[in-house]
Amino acid sequence: MTKGLRAINFNILTERSGMDGFLKQGGVQSDTTDIVGILCYWLVILAALLIAFNGLGLTYITDLLSRIVWFVPNVFVAILVLAFGSYFARFIGDAVATYCRNVQMQDAAFLGKVAQYAIMVFVTLIALDQIQVGGDIVRQSFLVILAGIVFSLALAFGLGGKNWAAERIEQWWPSDKKVADEADQSAER
Repeated sequence: MTKGLRAINFNILTERSGMDGFLKQGGVQSDTTDIVGILCYWLVILAALLIAFNGLGLTYITDLLSRIVWFVPNVFVAILVLAFGSYFARFIGDAVATYCRNVQMQDAAFLGKVAQYAIMVFVTLIALDQIQVGGDIVRQSFLVILAGIVFSLALAFGLGGKNWAAERIEQWWPSDKKVADEADQSAER
Protein backbone atom coordinates (compact mmCIF):
# COMPACT_ATOMS: atom_id res chain seq x y z
CA MET A 1 0.00 0.00 0.00
CA THR A 2 2.85 2.37 0.83
CA LYS A 3 4.41 1.84 -2.61
CA GLY A 4 1.05 2.50 -4.25
CA LEU A 5 0.60 5.75 -2.33
CA ARG A 6 4.12 6.83 -3.25
CA ALA A 7 3.37 5.96 -6.90
CA ILE A 8 0.47 8.41 -6.96
CA ASN A 9 2.62 11.02 -5.11
CA PHE A 10 0.57 11.02 -1.92
CA ASN A 11 3.83 11.57 0.00
CA ILE A 12 4.44 14.82 -1.92
CA LEU A 13 0.95 16.04 -1.02
CA THR A 14 1.48 15.31 2.68
CA GLU A 15 4.93 16.88 2.58
CA ARG A 16 3.65 20.08 0.96
CA SER A 17 0.67 20.23 3.28
CA GLY A 18 2.98 20.26 6.28
CA MET A 19 1.76 17.02 7.84
CA ASP A 20 5.14 15.30 7.52
CA GLY A 21 6.90 18.28 9.10
CA PHE A 22 4.38 18.23 11.93
CA LEU A 23 5.07 14.53 12.55
CA LYS A 24 8.84 15.08 12.47
CA GLN A 25 8.54 17.92 15.00
CA GLY A 26 6.63 15.52 17.23
CA GLY A 27 9.47 13.00 17.03
CA VAL A 28 7.77 10.51 14.70
CA GLN A 29 10.30 8.88 12.37
CA SER A 30 7.72 7.82 9.75
CA ASP A 31 5.91 10.06 7.32
CA THR A 32 2.16 10.09 6.73
CA THR A 33 2.42 7.64 3.83
CA ASP A 34 4.14 5.08 6.06
CA ILE A 35 1.44 5.50 8.70
CA VAL A 36 -1.31 4.90 6.13
CA GLY A 37 0.59 1.82 4.93
CA ILE A 38 0.80 0.51 8.51
CA LEU A 39 -2.93 1.09 8.95
CA CYS A 40 -3.63 -0.92 5.77
CA TYR A 41 -1.36 -3.72 6.99
CA TRP A 42 -3.19 -3.94 10.29
CA LEU A 43 -6.55 -3.75 8.51
CA VAL A 44 -5.62 -6.89 6.57
CA ILE A 45 -4.42 -8.62 9.78
CA LEU A 46 -7.64 -7.69 11.61
CA ALA A 47 -9.78 -8.88 8.71
CA ALA A 48 -7.97 -12.23 8.72
CA LEU A 49 -8.47 -12.50 12.49
CA LEU A 50 -12.12 -11.61 12.06
CA ILE A 51 -12.61 -14.41 9.55
CA ALA A 52 -10.71 -16.88 11.78
CA PHE A 53 -12.64 -16.03 14.97
CA ASN A 54 -15.91 -16.07 13.07
CA GLY A 55 -15.08 -19.56 11.82
CA LEU A 56 -14.40 -20.65 15.40
CA GLY A 57 -17.76 -19.29 16.55
CA LEU A 58 -16.33 -16.70 18.97
CA THR A 59 -19.02 -14.08 18.46
CA TYR A 60 -17.87 -11.65 21.18
CA ILE A 61 -14.37 -11.38 19.73
CA THR A 62 -15.78 -11.26 16.20
CA ASP A 63 -18.05 -8.37 17.17
CA LEU A 64 -15.15 -6.49 18.78
CA LEU A 65 -12.89 -7.01 15.77
CA SER A 66 -15.63 -6.02 13.33
CA ARG A 67 -16.05 -2.71 15.16
CA ILE A 68 -12.32 -2.09 14.88
CA VAL A 69 -12.27 -3.07 11.20
CA TRP A 70 -15.17 -0.71 10.45
CA PHE A 71 -13.40 2.10 12.33
CA VAL A 72 -10.20 1.98 10.23
CA PRO A 73 -11.81 3.41 7.03
CA ASN A 74 -12.91 6.41 9.08
CA VAL A 75 -9.28 6.94 10.08
CA PHE A 76 -8.25 6.77 6.40
CA VAL A 77 -10.83 9.39 5.47
CA ALA A 78 -9.76 11.59 8.39
CA ILE A 79 -6.12 11.40 7.25
CA LEU A 80 -7.13 12.27 3.69
CA VAL A 81 -9.21 15.20 4.96
CA LEU A 82 -6.25 16.44 6.99
CA ALA A 83 -3.83 16.03 4.09
CA PHE A 84 -5.94 17.80 1.48
CA GLY A 85 -7.30 20.32 3.99
CA SER A 86 -3.90 21.38 5.27
CA TYR A 87 -2.61 21.68 1.70
CA PHE A 88 -5.64 23.83 0.85
CA ALA A 89 -5.15 25.90 4.04
CA ARG A 90 -1.51 26.57 3.19
CA PHE A 91 -2.51 27.55 -0.36
CA ILE A 92 -5.21 29.95 0.86
CA GLY A 93 -2.89 31.41 3.50
CA ASP A 94 -0.23 32.10 0.86
CA ALA A 95 -2.84 33.55 -1.49
CA VAL A 96 -4.17 35.90 1.20
CA ALA A 97 -0.64 37.00 2.15
CA THR A 98 0.26 37.62 -1.50
CA TYR A 99 -2.91 39.60 -2.12
CA CYS A 100 -2.36 41.69 0.99
CA ARG A 101 1.25 42.39 -0.04
CA ASN A 102 0.06 43.42 -3.50
CA VAL A 103 -2.37 45.94 -2.03
CA GLN A 104 0.45 47.06 0.28
CA MET A 105 -1.04 46.07 3.62
CA GLN A 106 1.57 45.98 6.36
CA ASP A 107 0.26 42.91 8.21
CA ALA A 108 0.10 40.68 5.14
CA ALA A 109 1.97 37.73 6.65
CA PHE A 110 -0.15 37.88 9.80
CA LEU A 111 -3.41 37.91 7.86
CA GLY A 112 -2.21 35.00 5.71
CA LYS A 113 -1.43 32.95 8.83
CA VAL A 114 -4.82 33.85 10.34
CA ALA A 115 -6.56 32.58 7.20
CA GLN A 116 -4.46 29.41 7.18
CA TYR A 117 -5.10 28.62 10.84
CA ALA A 118 -8.81 29.37 10.55
CA ILE A 119 -9.14 26.85 7.72
CA MET A 120 -7.04 24.33 9.66
CA VAL A 121 -9.40 24.60 12.64
CA PHE A 122 -12.34 23.72 10.42
CA VAL A 123 -10.41 20.89 8.72
CA THR A 124 -9.44 19.47 12.11
CA LEU A 125 -13.04 19.61 13.26
CA ILE A 126 -14.14 17.76 10.12
CA ALA A 127 -11.47 15.08 10.69
CA LEU A 128 -12.46 14.69 14.35
CA ASP A 129 -16.09 14.41 13.33
CA GLN A 130 -15.16 11.74 10.78
CA ILE A 131 -13.53 9.53 13.42
CA GLN A 132 -16.35 10.38 15.81
CA VAL A 133 -14.19 11.86 18.56
CA GLY A 134 -16.12 14.00 20.99
CA GLY A 135 -19.23 14.34 18.87
CA ASP A 136 -21.38 17.32 19.75
CA ILE A 137 -19.23 18.47 22.66
CA VAL A 138 -16.29 19.27 20.37
CA ARG A 139 -18.51 21.26 18.00
CA GLN A 140 -20.29 23.08 20.82
CA SER A 141 -16.99 23.88 22.56
CA PHE A 142 -15.59 25.27 19.32
CA LEU A 143 -18.66 27.46 18.82
CA VAL A 144 -18.47 28.76 22.39
CA ILE A 145 -14.75 29.56 22.02
CA LEU A 146 -15.31 31.20 18.63
CA ALA A 147 -18.19 33.28 19.99
CA GLY A 148 -16.04 34.32 22.94
CA ILE A 149 -13.19 35.41 20.69
CA VAL A 150 -15.49 37.38 18.39
CA PHE A 151 -17.23 39.02 21.35
CA SER A 152 -13.93 39.95 23.01
CA LEU A 153 -12.61 41.45 19.77
CA ALA A 154 -15.83 43.42 19.36
CA LEU A 155 -15.52 44.76 22.87
CA ALA A 156 -11.83 45.56 22.44
CA PHE A 157 -12.42 47.53 19.28
CA GLY A 158 -15.67 49.06 20.44
CA LEU A 159 -14.76 50.16 23.95
CA GLY A 160 -11.07 50.15 24.62
CA GLY A 161 -9.40 50.47 21.28
CA LYS A 162 -11.31 53.03 19.28
CA ASN A 163 -8.22 55.11 18.60
CA TRP A 164 -6.02 52.10 17.92
CA ALA A 165 -8.64 50.60 15.62
CA ALA A 166 -9.00 53.93 13.79
CA GLU A 167 -5.21 54.07 13.34
CA ARG A 168 -5.08 50.47 12.03
CA ILE A 169 -7.94 51.10 9.62
CA GLU A 170 -6.31 54.32 8.44
CA GLN A 171 -3.00 52.48 8.06
CA TRP A 172 -4.55 49.60 6.09
CA TRP A 173 -6.97 51.67 4.01
CA PRO A 174 -5.97 55.34 3.88
CA SER A 175 -8.86 57.71 3.49
CA ASP A 176 -9.19 59.85 0.39
CA LYS A 177 -8.59 63.01 2.46
CA LYS A 178 -5.22 61.78 3.70
CA VAL A 179 -4.16 60.73 0.19
CA ALA A 180 -5.24 64.13 -1.17
CA ASP A 181 -3.30 65.95 1.62
CA GLU A 182 -0.17 63.96 0.86
CA ALA A 183 -0.55 64.72 -2.86
CA ASP A 184 -0.92 68.45 -2.09
CA GLN A 185 2.16 68.41 0.15
CA SER A 186 4.27 66.65 -2.50
CA ALA A 187 2.99 69.10 -5.16
CA GLU A 188 4.03 72.09 -3.01
CA ARG A 189 7.58 70.80 -2.73
